[in-house]
Amino acid sequence: MALEYRLTLAGQIPLADLAARAFPDPVERPTPYGAILTRDLYDRFGFGVSILGERHDIVEAEADAGLWGWDLDASVDLTFRMGKDPDRRELGVRSMLEAVGRVLESGSEDAALTLNGDLLLLTRMDGAVSKHNQATWWNHYPFTPSIIAG
Repeated sequence: MALEYRLTLAGQIPLADLAARAFPDPVERPTPYGAILTRDLYDRFGFGVSILGERHDIVEAEADAGLWGWDLDASVDLTFRMGKDPDRRELGVRSMLEAVGRVLESGSEDAALTLNGDLLLLTRMDGAVSKHNQATWWNHYPFTPSIIAG
């Protein structure tokens, strides 16, 4: 079973623009495959990535204080799919957080980062970044504060 990290951004963001924000090097950017952008970056970054626009989306995940929900009229999902190989996990998580950090720094959209669709890791609402599940996830990776503050 794979691990899936999903960054959901509020609004109608052109997929190619989001790809450029997450992956500044054109060689690394996801490319069109039907209605989505996708790319296998497992060898270089430890994940495969896809970008998909949604007309209506609901994000629900377990936060520190219980179930957290977000109902969006329009959104874009940036999904990172990683294998469970422990030798590649740190590379994948670090690379994913670096891409998420670039997206957050280059825009102002409200956002949520989830793990496997059920664990809330991060939100940005009205410009304020909050980390969730610090003890169970963030503290497991000691390099995370240097990548994403909050």
